[in-house]
Amino acid sequence: MRFTKLIYSTLFFITAASLGLQAQDTKTTEKKTEEKAVTEEIEVVRPYKPILAEAVKLRRSPDLNDIKTYKAKFNYSLTDRKLELNSDINKLQAQEVVAAKQEELINNYVKGGFGSAKTIFGEAYINIGRDEAMQAGGYFQHFSQSGKLNKQQSSQQKLSIFGRSIGDVVTLSGRVNFQRNGLYFYGIDKNNPTLNPDPEKQTLNFFEAEGELVNKYTEDPDALSYALKLNGYIWSDKFNAKENSVVLNGYVNKRISKFNLGLAASTEFGSTKDELVSVGNNLLKLNPYIRLQASGVKITAGINFVQEFGAFSSTRIFPAVTADFTLIPDYLQIFGEVKGDVNRNSLKQFTDENPFLNNNITIRNSIEKLSISGGIKGTGGPGFGYKARVYHKSIEDMPLFVNNFSNFNKFDVIYDFGTMKLIGLEGELSVQVSDALKWTGKLNFEDYKPAAETQSWFKPQMRLSSDLSYVINNKVTLNASVAIQDDSKAKIYTSAPANPYYTPDPANETVVTVKGFVDLGAGVSYKINNKFSAFARANNLLNTSYSRYLHYEVIGLNVFGGISYSF
Repeated sequence: MRFTKLIYSTLFFITAASLGLQAQDTKTTEKKTEEKAVTEEIEVVRPYKPILAEAVKLRRSPDLNDIKTYKAKFNYSLTDRKLELNSDINKLQAQEVVAAKQEELINNYVKGGFGSAKTIFGEAYINIGRDEAMQAGGYFQHFSQSGKLNKQQSSQQKLSIFGRSIGDVVTLSGRVNFQRNGLYFYGIDKNNPTLNPDPEKQTLNFFEAEGELVNKYTEDPDALSYALKLNGYIWSDKFNAKENSVVLNGYVNKRISKFNLGLAASTEFGSTKDELVSVGNNLLKLNPYIRLQASGVKITAGINFVQEFGAFSSTRIFPAVTADFTLIPDYLQIFGEVKGDVNRNSLKQFTDENPFLNNNITIRNSIEKLSISGGIKGTGGPGFGYKARVYHKSIEDMPLFVNNFSNFNKFDVIYDFGTMKLIGLEGELSVQVSDALKWTGKLNFEDYKPAAETQSWFKPQMRLSSDLSYVINNKVTLNASVAIQDDSKAKIYTSAPANPYYTPDPANETVVTVKGFVDLGAGVSYKINNKFSAFARANNLLNTSYSRYLHYEVIGLNVFGGISYSF
């Protein structure tokens, strides 16, 4: 097309130029002629007839039947992700650190020492080591002393072997204990110091075995928990007194939401024999209960059914109610209790309290008709704990110690026939200023109102005990203790009492005051290295010859020390 237009344009300009030249020539001629002749003007007009060259045509036409399309190949990888609409700041994930090397476990030791008052002390403890599922070990202790009085000697040996297996469902534990106490009836009457020239020797032997099965705790609200415990012991002395006991305890508890339904039961079979005494003393106890445990509230309501059989036969039902309310979590709780029970008395129990016991002791059960108590407990901040409780008890046939009429240095057991009233106040305090300083204290005030007796013999109104521990540095640790007891009363027969003994005869007895006392003790330990350490202990720092029981003075100031080895 462009080429054709070029041709046409060229021809047009050539033609126009030719015409222009012709016109110019004509006019010049005309001027010359005019000079000579008449001037003539000729104008030629004709139509423009452009000549077009033949167009060059393309003989190719598009293929209108071509319908093929381009298909691109794509590969898709779809990720299934949950859309999270969370505007919170994401928590930083702590980087795992390299596991720390376990410290060397030192849980075994042996300790030995000696000192004044012919003190000999030895102790050993052995454990199998670090095992979360199995624990086993043993313990042994020997302690003996001698005082200035005639045959003022005592020795004690303790041996215990224990084990525990922690399974997926239940925990099994057991222990075997042996204890031997050797002593003399060295009591001296200061008014008649020649009455006991050759004190008799006494040996108390005690063997005990115990096994326990407890199911593991679970957070299942409908879980069933249970436990079973079997305990038995054999006790004897040098004068043919023997006693044995078998106690089977068990409980089952079902949690249902905020409530617990349960049953606790125990059976006690006991037998006590001496030259003139043979008593079979058995008890069956059943304690069904329902417990409500919600936020800050714990209330248990039930009954205590007790059946005595054997030498004594009776059936009793007591209330068993406890309540605990949290007013300020961790700081203040209020608690209360109303209960009753039958307490089985035994020679083992009596000699643990007073080892200078006579022969042929009368055995009876004591009835705790009604016991009401309440108080507060809690913490006052880190390292500070407290507990205060007031209680009132009504006890029938409460056992009491009295000096024998024929053998003043031996004690009989009499019972305050009737119902004795007891009002008491108990307080406990624990303070831990830091890991270096710890202090604990306990105080008891008790007011006895005897049923038939004129006094509650050898029952002081006030008792105080306290312990203090202070770590000076990683080498030296100090400890101290104090025991304070108020005056108590003792009964002296002026003539032989009635046998069997039922009611007191004030005309046949005198009352003697056993003075109170203050006993201070202090100790120190020095860590030589991780294996060895040294220790020292001083008892009765005031060197007072006080008596817990009439005619039996304790050993005065005594000091002992030694070395311990840990491995």
